[in-house]
Amino acid sequence: MSSEQIVSLEPATGNEVFRGDAGDVDMAVGTAREAWFSWSAEPLAVRMELLRRFANEVRKQAEPFAELIARETGKPFWEAKTEVEAVINKVEISISAYAERTGMKKLDSALQGTASVRHKSHGVLAVLGPYNFPAHLPNGHIVPALIAGNTIVFKPSEKTPACGVFLVSCMHAAGIPEGAVQVLIGGPEEGKALVGHEDIDGVLFTGSARAGIAINRKLASNPGKIVALEMGGNNPIVVIKTPQIQDTAVTIVQSAFTTAGQRCTAARRLIVTDEMYEPVVNAVKALADRIIVGEPFAEPPPFMGPVIDNATAELLMESFLALLSRGGKAIRHMTRPNDDLPFLTPGIIDTTDIADRPDIELFGPLLQVIRVPDLDAAIAEANNTRFGLSSSLVGGQPEDFEKYFAAARAGIVNWNRPTNGASSAQPFGGIGLSGNHRPAAFYAADYCAYPVASTEMNTPRASLGVGFTEG
Repeated sequence: MSSEQIVSLEPATGNEVFRGDAGDVDMAVGTAREAWFSWSAEPLAVRMELLRRFANEVRKQAEPFAELIARETGKPFWEAKTEVEAVINKVEISISAYAERTGMKKLDSALQGTASVRHKSHGVLAVLGPYNFPAHLPNGHIVPALIAGNTIVFKPSEKTPACGVFLVSCMHAAGIPEGAVQVLIGGPEEGKALVGHEDIDGVLFTGSARAGIAINRKLASNPGKIVALEMGGNNPIVVIKTPQIQDTAVTIVQSAFTTAGQRCTAARRLIVTDEMYEPVVNAVKALADRIIVGEPFAEPPPFMGPVIDNATAELLMESFLALLSRGGKAIRHMTRPNDDLPFLTPGIIDTTDIADRPDIELFGPLLQVIRVPDLDAAIAEANNTRFGLSSSLVGGQPEDFEKYFAAARAGIVNWNRPTNGASSAQPFGGIGLSGNHRPAAFYAADYCAYPVASTEMNTPRASLGVGFTEG
């Protein structure tokens, strides 16, 4: 079975960006399996050189690539350019990570021979990408996986297939064999078929917790397949005593509203102590009032574009109203200026008085504010979630951050920095519903190859000491 034709639209205009038929899962996996033997046999230096050529190809195509990302996602053009830069930078970071985390190690002993640790590729890996960073995030799986010697079947989000096609076309233009990395166009049916295919050796996924849990459940009975899940978050940003009110407001707005809130690391909850509540909330609202929401190429450049589609915009509006109906107090009403297009203005709502706040990822520009008496209460509230991706403390002294860091249940714990904008030179992942302890970014090398231990001698040499009669 296959999905119907896949069509993507520009969120900002409704114009068509891409139309294509769903791909053949069996054919793609078979091609990748056949290509794996020769690709994995290539010297590591050759694979690295081809990936470097890919980075140069993206560099040459940077402007049209950024334009396509901006059109298909709706994110501002300036932000799309930073995504293309991240795609380029990923290559050298991944080469360094491979050498540091999965390079060959030897321990020589004259009597016992040589003890070695080498790493081997898994084989054929399925990469499932999201729509919010349709180039950078799947690229973060694909590049280290190719360096390690795996072959890839990449299914981009059905909402951003054109970006996936462009990304892989740059790899082919650089000389990476077409069988080594393929794009599989498709929707949920193709995704499920790919995950469940008997001839893939693993799944590298970035997306929602619901989809990630379904993948985990599907493959739970097959421990031989590597599964790396990079999922969402209900991320807290905590504010305690600080005189830097404006800097604090900027940090919060960057955390909550960059990419129209469509980042897995976006701050969903602002947890603020009583003494800081009024000045901080007033400053955040004043700054949010100044945010320019517009189409990607508008002048002056917008800070926020639309969310990905009308269905998402409607769901977020309904979520804002639902929080109001349950006792939330609007600090800044979320609005939808055009019913035909998915533009939203930032919404800020105080949910302190809601007894059972929904522990879900509202993937858009909607920030909940929760008032607490002190740091201990803030820590308890920050950890009051099944997710555990990103967490930030703003304000306080070093000893406050040490306390916060020790208690925070998250894979990223920052101080006086936004919850988002993580460095690719660090591990990126979370706990709980945010991931399965296989962090990406610099640590992606760990799940792209498996360690093989060996002891080796040039000639056989052995002796038996106890338990034998004399010969």
